[in-house]
Amino acid sequence: MNIILLEEHELGHNLARRDERTIHLLKVLRKKCGDSFEAGILGGMRGTGRIEKINFDGSIFISFNASENDPSLPPALRLRLRVAVAFVRPIQMRRILRELSNIGASDIDIVGTDMGEKSYRDTKLLLDGGSHDALVEGAVQARDTTIPSLAVYDSLDMWLKERPWELSSSSAGSRPVFMRVPLLLAMDNVRPEGSLFHLAPSSRPAVMAIGPERGWSDRERDLFEKAGFLRLSMGERALRAETACVAAAMFAMRIIEN
Repeated sequence: MNIILLEEHELGHNLARRDERTIHLLKVLRKKCGDSFEAGILGGMRGTGRIEKINFDGSIFISFNASENDPSLPPALRLRLRVAVAFVRPIQMRRILRELSNIGASDIDIVGTDMGEKSYRDTKLLLDGGSHDALVEGAVQARDTTIPSLAVYDSLDMWLKERPWELSSSSAGSRPVFMRVPLLLAMDNVRPEGSLFHLAPSSRPAVMAIGPERGWSDRERDLFEKAGFLRLSMGERALRAETACVAAAMFAMRIIEN
């Protein structure tokens, strides 16, 4: 953990002995009572935490002081990048959420697709808090106090119909994210219209759609075309879903001006 993140409701309460943050502070960083560490409030300011008390049951009580006078420590602004990804295996989805949060995506949409395995939609990851934990894990690695917004759509049809990228702002960060018409990009290594790597830098935000490992159906390709998306290739190799997400997001960091 590169920063210890707390939620507002946790302030003034003990962190349990088995809490990952307690274990990291005491066992990994070997902090003792009175020691300070880099901390932040989820969705809020960064600052300094301090271990005020280590209780007999192994729980700890910590205080937090926001660095409000330090302009280098406000909540980070996330990339103007929305990523839609097909349902994949739960273990892959957890990695995808973590890595996209770490890279700085502002929004993540999980969508049902024609070629995706239907059973993956029944994952408990989206119900038991696992998705939230994955997003926080990615933010912690990046020393960020913000996480992407997360939404689920039963089908690509529904996602394209609702066009969530046309909202004027995102919950991630503290500024309007999609004020300009975004680049609409669908990754497609089967019937691409061009290459992602040939896109020139742009001042526009980006919306990227990444399908299941079996790819998009012809029906879905037609839907993308009608919705104004460019279908672009990332090379001849068929990539694992998490690899494709990270590669596409990292390239987007280069072409969009944040």
